[in-house]
Amino acid sequence: MDSSQYRDGLYGEQHLALQEDFETVKLAAAVHNNIVSQKIEEMHKAFIESRDMFFLSTIDHRGYPTCSYKGGDRGFIKVIDEKTLAFPSYDGNGMFLSMGNITRNRQVGMLLIDFEIPHRIRIHGKASIDREDPLLAEYAGSELVVRVEITELFVNCSRYIHRFKRVADSNYVPRHGAETRLPEWKRIDNLQEALPERDKHIAEALGGTITPDEYEVLVRTGKA
Repeated sequence: MDSSQYRDGLYGEQHLALQEDFETVKLAAAVHNNIVSQKIEEMHKAFIESRDMFFLSTIDHRGYPTCSYKGGDRGFIKVIDEKTLAFPSYDGNGMFLSMGNITRNRQVGMLLIDFEIPHRIRIHGKASIDREDPLLAEYAGSELVVRVEITELFVNCSRYIHRFKRVADSNYVPRHGAETRLPEWKRIDNLQEALPERDKHIAEALGGTITPDEYEVLVRTGKA
């Protein structure tokens, strides 16, 4: 099969080499033609907007992929049109790994999973950040809004997804009209001098500073 038809698409020569080794060239082409889309179809839209979490992959300045968990209320991923979706970036640990990567390299991957059905969609696209994005007003507590221009998306086989039952929403998710829970990790004693001024009140508000070991106990017992 002529590999040139895929050179700018989902498959590259490295994929075709393995497909040839395992005799799946025709199968891979058929799968591509049947499931890969360059736009968000209605069946994709409903699933995407029902998600309350996903995994985001970005690429750093060294070429390393960064894989990050993103969570929020159901519907925090918005389908803007058939080629664009958006999601908020909430307060994190101050490292800005994913967001920083996007400002340098717009290529991202998204993995959306429903562990209860199970079901999943994979998305590739080009992301951008606008600090004045009008959607900021719609996302309580959002520091930034990311918009992703879809390159391709496809439903992935659910065969190896373990089934998990959803227990509860995170009580840290910012919501309009509600006070957002303060993060316990910002109580850690040796971080206090490094906190921005807006966060220096948190340790006292939560009952004082704690050691890294005490924070680890909170994490392991589900209290953080």
